[in-house]
Amino acid sequence: MDFDKELDARGLSCPLPILKTKIALNGMTSGQVLKVVSTDAGSVKDMEAFANQTGNPLLSSGQENKEFVFHIRKK
Repeated sequence: MDFDKELDARGLSCPLPILKTKIALNGMTSGQVLKVVSTDAGSVKDMEAFANQTGNPLLSSGQENKEFVFHIRKK
């Protein structure tokens, strides 16, 4: 999937991946896509909740090896 910016949240534990995602999205324009890579298993549910609460669509959520990869579109 194409993306405009990538956030490396590897090695960070809750709530840091979400906080860094929020900061990254704040610096983006509407319609741009942020790719987030995390090693925290809790980030799967956290990203879903974050997307629902903020209205920024979670375009994809998956796992590659031991990393979790998310694509979020800025609303």
